[in-house]
Amino acid sequence: MNQAEAIDIVQSAIWTIVVASAPAVGVAMIVGVIIALFQALTQIQEMTLTFVPKILAIFVVIAVTASFTGAQVYAFTQEAYSRIETGFDS
Repeated sequence: MNQAEAIDIVQSAIWTIVVASAPAVGVAMIVGVIIALFQALTQIQEMTLTFVPKILAIFVVIAVTASFTGAQVYAFTQEAYSRIETGFDS
């Protein structure tokens, strides 16, 4: 395994992390904006109002998209293991 292959594996790992975490991060951003608008409109500045709905929304999204996330991680693992396997043959 040379340096280019190692960089390619690291790049693939970073992309897998981005794709696997995108649903949870996206929902957290959307819920955060909605709560911020609600707080701005009502002038309620309660700190727990921001955390509890975001945490609940993230847990729901993680539960719903767990198979997608698992499939992404599994595909990356298969790709990495196949590269390692072929790397020792040469």
